[in-house]
Amino acid sequence: MHGDAERLLRQHGLQVTAQRLAVLRAMSTRPHATADELADDVRERIGSISRQAVYDALGTLVERGLARRIQPAGSPARYEDRVGDNHHHLVCRACGDMVDIDCAVGEAPCLTAGDDHGFEIREAEVIYWGYCPGCRKRPAGANTTVRNREG
Repeated sequence: MHGDAERLLRQHGLQVTAQRLAVLRAMSTRPHATADELADDVRERIGSISRQAVYDALGTLVERGLARRIQPAGSPARYEDRVGDNHHHLVCRACGDMVDIDCAVGEAPCLTAGDDHGFEIREAEVIYWGYCPGCRKRPAGANTTVRNREG
């Protein structure tokens, strides 16, 4: 991935830095991670890095279309490197785990709104909520709150 990540950064007009490379690699191995989780992974890879440097790298990667920021209601923002395919997400209400869900029908069907109000729609964000297999096995009443993944 090293050469691929460098090439990807250059193709998007970005300077190749150790921080950006480490953040890209962390996202590829840990999709849907929070900025703090990614910062921990980056520190393991390159040593000391400030939380702000990770946020700056993530902001740049999102802005340039190399990363996607997802923020389900009541959860911290999460980041992934799967971009450009308009997929959706399924979030466990109990543990907060998130997985990718491809569009249900055809090619990006949710981009056709009943009334677009003159907007040019480029992306739709659909979040499915439920309980993962592990949390469904817990006793009744234990599946009531999403844990804060940054707390």
